[in-house]
Amino acid sequence: MLWLPGRDLGAQLNLVLSVIWPAAAAAAAGLVAGLALRGEVARLSVPGDQPEEKSCAECGAPLPGRAAFCCTACGRWLGTTAMAIELTTAAIVALLIEKFGGQPAVAAFTYLAVIGVALAEIDLAVQRLPDRLTLPAYPALIVLFAVAAATQDDWPAFGRALLGGLLVGAAYLLLGLASGGQLGGGDIKLAGLVGLVLGWLSWQTLIAGACAGFLIAGLISAVLLLARRIRRGSPISFGPYLLGGALLAMLVR
Repeated sequence: MLWLPGRDLGAQLNLVLSVIWPAAAAAAAGLVAGLALRGEVARLSVPGDQPEEKSCAECGAPLPGRAAFCCTACGRWLGTTAMAIELTTAAIVALLIEKFGGQPAVAAFTYLAVIGVALAEIDLAVQRLPDRLTLPAYPALIVLFAVAAATQDDWPAFGRALLGGLLVGAAYLLLGLASGGQLGGGDIKLAGLVGLVLGWLSWQTLIAGACAGFLIAGLISAVLLLARRIRRGSPISFGPYLLGGALLAMLVR
């Protein structure tokens, strides 16, 4: 807890609230966003060659609207473990607001964070990063960064973001072609989004974030190999590592 000698109790409380309140409000917003995405995650957590899920896995009743979070027939939570999506989204949004809360570009950062949690959940479940979430994020991020650039008159950052998205997306496309399918189309599309966000911050952040995903994936894969949870050549869900590396680079810059 923040406590500075020489200040009265009221000043101390105001200081603490000024630090805690923005993060708490951001966490609450992230919680709501995660809750709203739960139904979408449940619908899209199917292999890419299959249609969207239309019924509850527990009772077989038709799924409610896309913003629903539980089955209206049996009350079962849709998708993954109860509150996993919501708490993860809340924590990441709170961290980003704490780090970048005074910057106009924070809207773009938190947008990708919310979408990223949903994508990571789907990728872990069925090794898929659906176009329904990745493709609309491109115009959304570009518009949000354009507004941020106009607000703070930082068009060089906007240009760097666009170039970063192109470069990282192109690099992942080449890696995907060279890997014989180890990196899928969804990974390539997500990489372009990550390049947009990291490019806005700096070239150093872009390079660090792009490399961190591979480093994290390599370390965790090595641990899983030693534990005999996976075999050599086993396909992995790379989306969460890509997003995790980007988040780490953003927070430590």
